Parts: sequence; structure tokens; C-alpha cells
Amino acid sequence: MSAYILRRLLHAILVVLLVSVLVFVVMRLLTGDPILMFVTSGDMQSVSVDQVAALRHDYGLDRPLAIQYLDWLAKAVQGDMGRSILFHYSVTDEIAHRLPISLSLGLMALIVGVVVGPVLGAVSAVKRGTWLDTCLTVVSTLGITAPSFWVGIVLIYVFGLRLGLLPAYGYTSPLVDFWQSVQQSILPVVVLAVFPVAAAARQTRSSVLEVIQQDYVRTARAKGLSEQTTVVRHVLKNALMPVATLQGEVFRNIIAGSVVVETVFVIPGMARLLVNGMLAQDYPVVQGVILVVAVAVVMANLVVDVAYAWLDPRIQYS
Repeated sequence: MSAYILRRLLHAILVVLLVSVLVFVVMRLLTGDPILMFVTSGDMQSVSVDQVAALRHDYGLDRPLAIQYLDWLAKAVQGDMGRSILFHYSVTDEIAHRLPISLSLGLMALIVGVVVGPVLGAVSAVKRGTWLDTCLTVVSTLGITAPSFWVGIVLIYVFGLRLGLLPAYGYTSPLVDFWQSVQQSILPVVVLAVFPVAAAARQTRSSVLEVIQQDYVRTARAKGLSEQTTVVRHVLKNALMPVATLQGEVFRNIIAGSVVVETVFVIPGMARLLVNGMLAQDYPVVQGVILVVAVAVVMANLVVDVAYAWLDPRIQYS
């Protein structure tokens, strides 16, 4: 197990390095110049060509790309991801400020998906062929296919505008106003949790229907165990392996969905920081955010792989 985790960590480091190189190169292949955007946002008429060249030198943009990348990577490893070209703030500090916001919403959505999805899937499988199974199957299919922005707009219209039950946008720290923070988090978390719940429900239903036909399940029933005990003790643990595999994809989907959710609900999280950085071609911001996201994704995949050993002790890592 230790050797396997070590190999996966080495692979994760390689993936993160490749992602950082790709983002670094792609950002510089885009048309436009962040220095010119910065100057234009101020007063273009009062800035000379020499001053623009001096700004490019100050940010190291006049050096070869390889030198720029190695210099940025060396500082990033030490926790310094540079400063925003447009707004001059420390990228590391800004990420540290926004990361807890995105993490709290994403983790709550993941927890809802992990808990609610398998339960709905198991109920659907046990009640196979009934009206309840049909309803849950239709709802889970809609949940997988419905775009996040559409779900968010519908929820804002219904619960925010028409019924006035929940805030339509915004974010408040729970340290400032806990109840207001809870209210503002409900709709974004629901939108982010739609896909995890639907995907887990569909996968659990399929797995339970497959496992429930096994001989050991019939033996458990023959011993006189109740249906609930049979499902909980003998079916679910063996049926959850594919669902655990799905959680890596679910986590990636939550990260992707955060871009839409944080934009629609005006939440100052990591995804919104990334969007603003890309629109402004703010190299340090985009590189720093994607580096953090890449580390989070590869670590999530590692956790999912290690979880296999707990779910199925028969698995041997060599």
C-alpha cells in the first residue's frame, strides 16, 4: 500500500507539472497583452513606450518563456505565486481568502451527493418497477443532463424572486452573520449537488441491482434476515465500489460547476477569481488558481483510489 501511494504521489506531481506548463504556455499564446490592458485601464495617453517596456521588465515578461516558467515555479513551490498584473494584490493571499469559500460550498455539495445519492439509488433498486423507482429514475436522469446555469436560474426565479424565501445572490461569511450565510449558501449548494446526487443515484441503483442477485444475498434472505438488514449489511458495501470510483469525476464536475455557480450567484470564490483573471489575461492569477485546482483534483483521485482498499480488502496494490 505504501509503495502504491508513493507511486501515485509521483504521478500526481508529474500531472501537476504538466498542467502548469500547459497553462503557462496557453496563456501566452492568447492574443493581447496584460501590460497593455493594465495601462489602458489607467491612462494610455500619459504612458510612453519606454514606460510600457519598463513595466514588462518589472513583471519579467521580457525574458525567455522557459526562464519565466522556472522562476514562477520556483517561487510557487515556496508559496509565492506572484502578484496580479492588473490589481497588484498577492495571488497567494487572494487565493487563501477565496479558497475557503469555494471549498465550503464544494464540500457541502459533495457531502450531499455522497449521502443522498446512494440512498435514493438503493431505494430505487429495492423498489424496482414501482412508481417510486420510475420517479427517481426520471429525476436522476434530469439531474445528470440539466445544465448548471439553467438549474441556478430556475432556482433563483422560483425561490428568490417569486417566493422570496432565499437570497438570489451574494455571499456573507458565517463569522459575520451565520444565518444569512446559511440562507445564501442553500441555492448554490443545491445547484452544485444536483449532478453528484443524480450520478450517485443512477450508479448505486445499477450496482445494487447487480449485487442483489448474488448467491450470498439470497443466502442472507434464506437465514431470515429482514430486507433492510440484508441491503445494509450485505448489498450496499459491495455495491458502493463503483460509486466510490465515481466520486473523482463528481469532484471534478463540482469544480467545473463552480465557475457557473459562483458567476450566477455572485460568489467571490476561486472560480470567479479564475474567470476574472482569464478575462484580464492576468497570468499570475490564472496560473496560481489552476495550480491549486490541479493539486486538489489529483489528491481527490488519490483518496478515491486508497478508499478501494477499505471498501474491498480483496484488492491488492502491487
